Amino acid sequence: MSEINIHIGKQIRTFRKIRRLTLSELSDILNKSKSTISKYERGEISVDIETLYEIADALQIHVEQLLYYPQKRTVISSQNNSPAFFNGVSQFYSYLYDGRSNHIIRCVFDVLSETENHQYKIMMYMNYKDFDNYQNCENTYWGFIEHYDALTRISLNNRDTPMEKANAQILASYLDSDTKWGLFNGFSSRPMMPIAIKMLFSKTRLKEDAALINQLKVSKDDVRLLKLYNMLSAT
Repeated sequence: MSEINIHIGKQIRTFRKIRRLTLSELSDILNKSKSTISKYERGEISVDIETLYEIADALQIHVEQLLYYPQKRTVISSQNNSPAFFNGVSQFYSYLYDGRSNHIIRCVFDVLSETENHQYKIMMYMNYKDFDNYQNCENTYWGFIEHYDALTRISLNNRDTPMEKANAQILASYLDSDTKWGLFNGFSSRPMMPIAIKMLFSKTRLKEDAALINQLKVSKDDVRLLKLYNMLSAT
């Protein structure tokens, strides 16, 4: 069994479970035998391109969510006018504070490849427990990072929940520093509601202590600016 087949099979099974479909139900939709679907999920046989699209359609996801991506990273290059904060990195980190559970949520960003229009494709792994296995996390997002004169914008899609689109904006990323504040906005499922929260970006992993928690919490100055602008901001 190839690594590609095993990965695609796991993805099919994961999304089938999320959609609460049995093997029999999925096989009926695809007009294939239950044993064939089971072999797909175990990685015992390859899925042809046409069937892969049919499976993605049946599971109500984008076909890209089933594909295999070797864990190779690329470096963001200064040759394409990348901001100083991101220049030379192939992996970076972010942190936010979840008041619902009263703990820090940590994220890892992997830079996968450069596109033709000088964006970079990225994966974000959110709320992992063990850095050595950070890809085993609560939420995985794929998307793109693009840079402008005064702003870096990260657009993200939840791999498991296509309706969730998230964004992060980092101001003045052309100025170098160890960390940068950004504003992350997306969709919460506990409870279901749109959210915007300040997120601290870092080129290195940070010590998760009381001082970091204090930085990530909404401060009196944050509240003052919220009342002044009638907007949540992170600067």
